[in-house]
Amino acid sequence: MPVLVDTSVWIDYFRKSEFSDVLESLLSDNDILTNDLILAELIPFLEVQKQNTLISLLEQVERLSLKIHWEGIIYFQVRCIQKGFNGLGIPDLIIAQNAIQNSVPILSKDKHFSMLKEAVGLELYLALEK
Repeated sequence: MPVLVDTSVWIDYFRKSEFSDVLESLLSDNDILTNDLILAELIPFLEVQKQNTLISLLEQVERLSLKIHWEGIIYFQVRCIQKGFNGLGIPDLIIAQNAIQNSVPILSKDKHFSMLKEAVGLELYLALEK
C-alpha cells in the first residue's frame, strides 16, 4: 500500500535515525508517495548541501496532485481547536488533506498528524502509531 511520507520522516532517514528502517522498507517495496509541498520543504536544504543526486531521486518519487480546498482546511482547523489542538500549521493541514483526498495513510514523526487522526480521521501508517 502506498504511503505519503512526510518531511519529518525524510529528515530522519537522511540522519539515519529511528524511522530509517521503516522508510527503507517502503522504498524497497516502491510504496512511497510525495507531493510538491513536501518537496518544497526538503529540496532547498538539499540544494544548499549540493545533494543533486538525492534531489533527482526525490523528484522521481510518485507525486500526489495537490488540490487545496480551503473550506476543508478551515474545517480541519475548527475541529482541531474544538479538540484543544492549537498551533497546527497550514502546511500540515494541506498535507493531511492531500492524504485524505487520495485515501492514503501518512507516515510522519510530527505529532500534529496524530492530532489530525483524532480530529478529522486522518489515516496514519502503522509505524506512526507506536
